[in-house]
Amino acid sequence: MRRLHDDCGRELHLPGEPQRIVSLCPSLTETLFSLGAGQRVVGRTRYCVHPQPAIAGVPTCGGTKNPDLEAIAALWPDLVIAEKEENRREDVEALAGRVPVYVCDIESWEAALATCAQLGVLLGQAQDGRALAGQIERAWQGLPVPVRPLRVLYLIWRRPWMAAGSSTYIDAVLRRCGLINAAASLEGRYPVLGEKELAALDIDLCLLSSEPYPFAARHLKEVRALLPDAHVERVDGEMFSWYGARMLPAAAYLADCLRHWNEIPA
Repeated sequence: MRRLHDDCGRELHLPGEPQRIVSLCPSLTETLFSLGAGQRVVGRTRYCVHPQPAIAGVPTCGGTKNPDLEAIAALWPDLVIAEKEENRREDVEALAGRVPVYVCDIESWEAALATCAQLGVLLGQAQDGRALAGQIERAWQGLPVPVRPLRVLYLIWRRPWMAAGSSTYIDAVLRRCGLINAAASLEGRYPVLGEKELAALDIDLCLLSSEPYPFAARHLKEVRALLPDAHVERVDGEMFSWYGARMLPAAAYLADCLRHWNEIPA
């Protein structure tokens, strides 16, 4: 019997290396496949869409905020993997009465690396987990340095406007890139902003994420009218908000972004 604690301090008892895993977080699902444990993943949420085409053969069990608990139980998992922000406490507690649930808590870049290593431990593949974390760390060491400290607003929602604030993984990514998150000083992890509050932030760059709100080209004009002095563009939200295995391609994506943003006129 293996005894361990998850990121929330909850104690789990696992009879051995898990062979039937349900993952309730898209980033972690992709990471399990990256670690070579795809054959052990027997359930996922409908938002777990990577990697293709391998993920298509894994049954879905609802969403991240509304998982189908009975469908999960019917898969007879010996481990459920969840994430504190992505999944609700009440769902975790309900599942924990039936099966061990490991909850990750990822609010920083360092925590994301540690999770890669810890997933390896959970799978009985500690070396693979450490290797993935090492690959990611080396890839991010090559990020270009901004030529000036850009004040950035990262919008995740429209009507109302919502931004990524402090104590979020997105904030950690922005800081790792040498950028200043203009919403980090606001109250809440995802502050809601009125039009006057948006204008008062005095930002250089506004990023419109592709998720969770699917900002499209038509929204650029709207935001530019609200922030006439800022450079506004759309970005791939997965590269800023997905941790684990997605951090490898994210490093190259962010490097291209930083080189582009270095050309923004002062």
